[in-house]
Amino acid sequence: MPHPIESTRRRVTPRVPRAEPIPLVIQRLGRVEYEPTWRAMQAFTAGRTAETPDEIWLVEHPPVFTLGQAGKREHLLRDIGIPMVPIDRGGQVTYHGPGQVVAYLLVDLKRRGYGVKELVRRMEQAVIDLLAEYGVEAERLTGAPGVYVKGAKIAALGLRIRGGCSYHGLALNVDMDLAPFSAINPCGHEGMAVTQMRDLGIPLTPGEAGGALLAHLRRLL
Repeated sequence: MPHPIESTRRRVTPRVPRAEPIPLVIQRLGRVEYEPTWRAMQAFTAGRTAETPDEIWLVEHPPVFTLGQAGKREHLLRDIGIPMVPIDRGGQVTYHGPGQVVAYLLVDLKRRGYGVKELVRRMEQAVIDLLAEYGVEAERLTGAPGVYVKGAKIAALGLRIRGGCSYHGLALNVDMDLAPFSAINPCGHEGMAVTQMRDLGIPLTPGEAGGALLAHLRRLL
């Protein structure tokens, strides 16, 4: 007959220690010139160690076209007085300007355990989930990274990976002058339409949209 104390003893399931969350630092840098920001991303990535926390830099830029490292200049259709900066991300030409939220993801992918394709998927999903909160259905298009609403591009993506770490990121059109996009083939696609949150009836300022985007990025990274 079992001992009465032993018969009432509860089985205890050993606790598995929970992994500590990977540190993530948020930098809200405001409106900053493009090229110094890009150079700062390069320097941050070159100098980071295995212990360096990941960072997201949230910015706006004055008007600028950027051209990816394999980009073709013929996708700039005409000169409208906006500077063109050749850079080291993937992709073709895109436009940055006031009223657009840009999130730069400086992420150690080796530490997070996934690759660049998964990072792109998670970035796109952050935008899709944000728009869904306001009843806007967004989607991906095969062969054209980014986020689209009824075929019009609302968010562009471009990354560079160095030593297993990413920089550059995504640009979300919030409340901006879209006219400069007509001077380029956006991301190398002739005749591609672009849209923004304001024109979809989403009444957020760039600051508010940036905060909402950060919440989804933090959840998904």
